[in-house]
Amino acid sequence: MANLSTSIGALQMKNPVMTASGTFGYGIEFEDVVDLTAIGGIIVKGTTFLPRQGNDYPRMAETPSGMLNCVGLQNKGVQYFCETIYPKIRKIDTQMIVNVSGSSPEDYARCAECIDALEDIHAIELNISCPNVHDGGMAFGVTTEGASSVVRAVRKAYGKTLIVKLSPNVTDIVSIAKAVEAEGADSVSLINTLMGTAIDIEKRKRMLSIGTGGLSGPCVKPVALRMVYQVAKAVNIPVIGLGGIASATDAIEFIMAGASAIEIGTANFLDPAISAKVAQGINDWLDAHNIASVRDIIGVAE
Repeated sequence: MANLSTSIGALQMKNPVMTASGTFGYGIEFEDVVDLTAIGGIIVKGTTFLPRQGNDYPRMAETPSGMLNCVGLQNKGVQYFCETIYPKIRKIDTQMIVNVSGSSPEDYARCAECIDALEDIHAIELNISCPNVHDGGMAFGVTTEGASSVVRAVRKAYGKTLIVKLSPNVTDIVSIAKAVEAEGADSVSLINTLMGTAIDIEKRKRMLSIGTGGLSGPCVKPVALRMVYQVAKAVNIPVIGLGGIASATDAIEFIMAGASAIEIGTANFLDPAISAKVAQGINDWLDAHNIASVRDIIGVAE
């Protein structure tokens, strides 16, 4: 067995494979089909300070080599999470991480502060692809100023490992990554979904209720891999790679591009046990190549 352990700031993980927010529920929904302890970390669905109903249906559409979604962060709010979900997941033997979303920096900070009080949750992941209600609906993550404002507010309210999930819908993702690093982020994860749309030619209308949605799946992998490589070369904090990962080979590519850990998202819908299989596959590849630790291949791609 190779050593698969890795770290994201102070967060220690048994292996570098995590499940991406919004694709694995709270983890407990899958405990009958996969050994949750075989996964390095589970990032639970997006949580906001107040409950959100999400967008109207339809809010998913299949596309070539991927899917579009505009679920809209439907959740019952952080109080429900703390009182109802947290007691059910707190003793799962893996890192449980909460994805935090909001509509203003203060909103993010209030939610993060609630999570900070939970003893067995050691990290949060900030979704800065949310629309800023104070700025005409523009996503926080598409400007350095917007991204910085969220991280600055959350860093004051939250003392544990802070991961910031970056939007790919920008011209220069490196500048965004450096901006959130400067405000105290312990890690960045990338990429979030790419904006896209799909049209039903018989109905002559767009397939999603709000017109556009986030594109994910194998089709985004080359874009994600390029951005991870660029960001990993530019920042001094750990990078988490995601975007179209569906196999151990995909995961190893991201690690060689500079990722200290990876997340699996859309592939969970096809195979709920894929994360555990990928962790085993990474181990098998390392053993076959006589490499003692996964840390030895982080960022080795030239």
